[in-house]
Amino acid sequence: MTSVLITGCSSGIGLETALAFARRGDRVHACVRDPARAAELLRRAQAEDLTLDVPHLDVTDDTSVTAAVTAVQDRHGPVDVLVNNAGVDRTGPVETMPLDQARTLMETNYWGALRMSRAVLPGMRARGSGVIVNVSSLAGRTFAVPHGGFYAASKAALGALSEALYAEVQPFGIRVVCLEPGSFASAIQRRSAANAAAEQSGTGPYDADHAWLSRFLAHVAEGAADCAEAARAIVAAVDDPDTPLHTTVGKDAEAALRFLAGVSYEQWLPSFLDQAESLAGPRPAAPGRSRTA
Repeated sequence: MTSVLITGCSSGIGLETALAFARRGDRVHACVRDPARAAELLRRAQAEDLTLDVPHLDVTDDTSVTAAVTAVQDRHGPVDVLVNNAGVDRTGPVETMPLDQARTLMETNYWGALRMSRAVLPGMRARGSGVIVNVSSLAGRTFAVPHGGFYAASKAALGALSEALYAEVQPFGIRVVCLEPGSFASAIQRRSAANAAAEQSGTGPYDADHAWLSRFLAHVAEGAADCAEAARAIVAAVDDPDTPLHTTVGKDAEAALRFLAGVSYEQWLPSFLDQAESLAGPRPAAPGRSRTA
C-alpha cells in the first residue's frame, strides 16, 4: 500500500488530492494546519466510505514538521509520496505590502515545501524510491502581475528549488515534479480576494490600483477550473515516471505559456492591462498623475 503525505488538505486542491488517493486505496495522510477546518474533508471522506489519516501539521514550524512526519513514519512506515500543497496567497504592492505578510508567503510556499522534503528524503533515499510533487503555480512560470510580486516570487523560488532537487535526487531513484496550475476555484483564491478587499480602505498611493487588480482577479476566479482536475493531474504525475519536471495544469496555463513564448515583459504588459481593464474597468490613475502620464 502506497503511503501518501499531503499538506494543506483542509480545502481546495489538497482536499481533492487526499480524496483522489484514498479512492485508490492508498494510505493517505491528509495534513492540516488547523484541525477545526478539516470538517469538510472528513465529511466527504465519510460520505464515500474512505479511510484517511488527518495529522496536524504546520509547514512553517520546524518542530511541527518533524513531529508529524516522525509520527506518520513510526505508525505507518515510510512515506512513498509527498505532495507539497500547502500554500497562501496575498497581493500587495512591492513598496508598501507589510513585510510580515510577504515573509508569510515565502515561509509557507517555499520554506514549507523545503522543510517537508528534507523530512521525508532520508527515508526515500534509503529505499531508493519516492516521489515529491511540489504544487507551484503558473505565477511561478510567467510574468508577475502588478501587486502579485511576492506570491510569484515564492512560486518561482519553489520552481528553482524543484529543478535543483530533481537533479540531486534522481541518482537515488527519487522523482520530483513541479506542478504549475493555472486558475482553480480554491479557498486560497477566495481568502486572498477577501483579504485584499479588507486592506483597501486606506489612502495609500497604491490602494486604488490594488483594488482594481483585485476586481480583475475576482472575475478570473469566477471562471476557475474545478480543483478535482488538479488532483487528477497530481495522481497521474505520481503514476507516470515520464511526467516532466515542470507540468502545467489547466487550459489557461497551457494557453498562457504558448502566448508568452518569445514575448518580452514589455510586450506582454499592455496586453495584460487591456485584459484586466476589459473585466475590471479602466485602471485608476496614480494619485497626482493622469492615466496617460
